[in-house]
Amino acid sequence: MPDKRYLRQHFCTLRECLPSEDVQRASLEICRHLAAWEPLQRARTVMAYLAFRNEPDLSPLFEMLPHIRWTLPRIEGKQLVVHPYDPARLVRHPFGMLEPAPDLPTVDPKTLDVVLVPGVAFDRRGGRLGFGGGFYDRFLPTTPALRVGITYEACLTDELPCTDSDARMDWIATPQGLIRIGRGD
Repeated sequence: MPDKRYLRQHFCTLRECLPSEDVQRASLEICRHLAAWEPLQRARTVMAYLAFRNEPDLSPLFEMLPHIRWTLPRIEGKQLVVHPYDPARLVRHPFGMLEPAPDLPTVDPKTLDVVLVPGVAFDRRGGRLGFGGGFYDRFLPTTPALRVGITYEACLTDELPCTDSDARMDWIATPQGLIRIGRGD
């Protein structure tokens, strides 16, 4: 099996070559599937992300499901800190993505119902390949939330090289629908 470095480069290149209209269409399909998904409809507090480097864009969900308390992660050192989503209070991280301003209140990860997890690629066993910083692998064990990997069909593979320290997903969301891997709801 190819190593993580090779796979990361392969899937990043594949994702970054997607035309913007395909990204927009796929993102909207993912959002439609998620908005109709019962565990998300019942959720009170959900951590999403703001799209970066051609990731699927989940921002339509904020309007599709206005009853949810939406939160976003912010990188602090080697950890993710969760803050309420406030579109007027976003700052650009040195990595280039938008994240909540550091002076916003924090949200206890134990109060999250669902975490929508970005990734470079996912596998059908719930494995995730990120950018290599380990932020989500350290964060996800701190929350009881359902873990939903968000990806394009082209970035979903049968198997990725994963270790015990790699956090696994309970569900995968693609433009084609949701795939149950682990816990239900």
